[in-house]
Parts: sequence; structure tokens; C-alpha cells
Amino acid sequence: MAAERDRIIGYLPQDRPPFGALVSLGFQHVLTMFPATVLVAILTGFDVGVTLFASGLATIVAVLGSGGRIPLYYGGSFAYIAPVKAVASASWGGLQVAQVGVVATGVLNAICGWLIQRAGKARLDRVLPPAVTGSVAIVIGIALAKAAMDMAAKNWSIALITLLLTILFSVYLQGRGLLGMLPVLLGATCGYLIAAATGHVNFAPVREAPWFAIPKFQLPAFTAPGAWQAVLAIAPIAIATIPESTAHLYQISLYIDRLAEEMKRPPLRIKELIGLNLILDGLADMVHGLLGASSGTNYGENNSLMAITRNYSTAVLVAAGVIAMILGFFSKLSALVGTIPEFVTGGLAIYLFGVIGMQGIALMMSERVNLFDPRQLAIGAVILVIGLGGNAFEGGNIPIWGLHLPAIATAAVAGILLNLVFLAFDRNRAADREQGVPSGPAPAPAGGDD
Repeated sequence: MAAERDRIIGYLPQDRPPFGALVSLGFQHVLTMFPATVLVAILTGFDVGVTLFASGLATIVAVLGSGGRIPLYYGGSFAYIAPVKAVASASWGGLQVAQVGVVATGVLNAICGWLIQRAGKARLDRVLPPAVTGSVAIVIGIALAKAAMDMAAKNWSIALITLLLTILFSVYLQGRGLLGMLPVLLGATCGYLIAAATGHVNFAPVREAPWFAIPKFQLPAFTAPGAWQAVLAIAPIAIATIPESTAHLYQISLYIDRLAEEMKRPPLRIKELIGLNLILDGLADMVHGLLGASSGTNYGENNSLMAITRNYSTAVLVAAGVIAMILGFFSKLSALVGTIPEFVTGGLAIYLFGVIGMQGIALMMSERVNLFDPRQLAIGAVILVIGLGGNAFEGGNIPIWGLHLPAIATAAVAGILLNLVFLAFDRNRAADREQGVPSGPAPAPAGGDD
């Protein structure tokens, strides 16, 4: 039995790898989050150094706030790009005014988390059953497919080599010590070296960048005339990131408990901490907004990385946060990571984004969602088509009734509302049965088939 346990390679949240592994595994997390987080900064106009620093600090705050129980990495969120850009470019706005909306998003997340803690997870599961959270997770992963393919299309040959090597490393090095936990770093390194050898890497930004530069931190303009408009424009987007964060937590909880079972250790059931998780999401957003960065979210691609490598150590996430904060100050190091060609990142993204979607399927399988029940089938179908179909519109926004609704948020809301409709009808049918009124066969449970 002891020999069997020794062969199981992986880290649970409370485990702390040796220092060398801590640094390399942490850097792998940074490499995974870096392209998206930097792109959010560039698209919104916020300082890249501040965004990296805030990303690292937000992750550390969240890890410490959970007592080292919840392993999630926080980076810039694409869901907020459109409203942040709109506020930043408005005559009454600007980046510091947009930061007010970012802070308000954090407050809204924290309030929702507190309410869930008061109401209990059972009630949340009635509103956000696995059919909703699993389907939202699938949409989040697959909606990013076009972005991954666009990046890979810059150089299909090297992108596909990077993809294949990363997959081979993740499959055939698993269980072989530290190397088996670094497939994304190894795949990215191989892709980068091939790109450099074939003349596809531009080192000029590294040469031109200073060694050290203080990020351009700035406080929100709380007293600006447009502050409340920024709150109303940006904060409601949390309706997309709350189901997203819930799905991420449920996914990672599933994989952590599976590893714990293999290690003959007690399950951690961190999915029970959903209220605390949303409060920590809120704190992370407040960190971003107060320092001068766009709203953040916990990253599905880093969840994918953890599922692939079976490394859920929160100590590693703290190390990743420290590395990200250092990158915010050391411009040459940041510039070096920034020279990774887009097609190399695309090769990695095909795998990582796909794993996000597959985790959604795994979540529904684990929670025994009955897709033969027309209620749950309808919920999943509506979320998938609205989320994926809506993402095909320009900017991922659905043009409807003169509005431009963010596809993933709209899909999540549609699924939640449809589930509530079913709950209301089922409650009425149950009341009719109690009064002796025939109402047809009893409904299947809304959340899963136990």
C-alpha cells in the first residue's frame, strides 16, 4: 500500500514542493496566464507592469484569504474589456474613472459571496446546478477556440509542433517527478527554441527594455462626475464571472478530490467554499481596481494546467504571484517573456482552452447530471447555443433589441432563468399533488440524478 502511494505524483493544496520545484512550477503558472493578462492590459489601456503586479498580488491575497485551501490564479478578465474601454474613452470617463467600476465589481462579488455564505451552498446549487455550471464551463473553453486557432494560424507548423510536444509531455512524463509536472513549460520552451532557431523571435524589445521600471500605479477617481456611470457600466458584468468562478471552483474541486482519493487522503471538498471563493474574487478585483488594472477573474487555463500536471499546491500559486509581481518591475524579464511568439502561445492554447471545456463535461459526469431529463437537456442546450453562437458576433456581443449583450454572460443568465422557471413549475406541480390535483409524473431533480 505504501509503495503504491509513493508512485502517485501530485500536490494537494496544502502540500509544499521543494524550493526548486516551487519556482519552476510557479513560473509555469505565470507563463500560462501571461499572454491573456498582458493582452487585457493592452486592449484596455492599463499599464502592463501594474497589471502583472496586480495579478500576482490578487492571487496571493486570495490564496492567503482562503487559508491556503483554494488553488486559483487571478488574471485580467476578457469579459470586462468592452465596458472598461467604453468608460475609458467616454467624455466623462478615463482609466481612473473605469477603476471605480472595477472596484465596484469587487464589492458586488464580495456581497454575493457573503449572501451565499449566509444562505448555504444547497440553495446556491438550486440556482446554479451542475447543468448550468458545467455548460458555462464548456462555453468558456470552446468560445476561446477561435482565439487559439487565430494565434496558431500565424505559423501552423511551429504551433502544431508545440501542441503535439506539450500533449506528449503531459501524457508520457506524468508520474515521472518534477519533469512530469512541467509539460506546458517544456512545450513552450521547445516551441520557443524552434521559433528562435528559425528567425521568428524578435529580441529587440529585450535589448531596448530597461532592467528596472516602476509600474505606473494610479488610484481610482472616486470623486469624478462619471464615477457612478462607470459603476453602472462595469459592475453588472459580474453576472458573467460569478457563474464562471463557480464553475472553475467546482471543476478544480473535482480533480483535487480525485487525487486525494488516489493518495488515500481525505477529500477536501473545496466546492463547499463557494461563498468564500466569491468574496476572494471580490478582493482580487478590488486589488486590480485600486492599483490601476482592469477587472480580473480566476483563470480556467491555469485550472487546466493544474488538472494536467496534478499540481494543486497553493504554495506554488503564491510563488507564481511573487514572480508576476517581480515581472511588473523587471522590464527585461517581462520583455523576454513577451517575445514568445503568438503562434507558440496558440499551440499551448489549443490544448489548455480545450481542457477547460472538457472539465465542464467532467463536472457534469461527476455530478451525475441526467441529460435524458428534458429540463437539464434544455438548460445545457440553451447555454451552449447562446454562448457559442453569440460569441461568433463581433466582439462576442449579441446584438438584440438595440443592445449588445456579452455572449457568455447572456448564456449564463439564460440558463439560470430557465432553471428557475423549471423550479417554479415543479414547485406548483408538487403543491397540486399535495392537494390531490393530478399533474403528471414527478419531475427529476434540477441539479443532478442521484
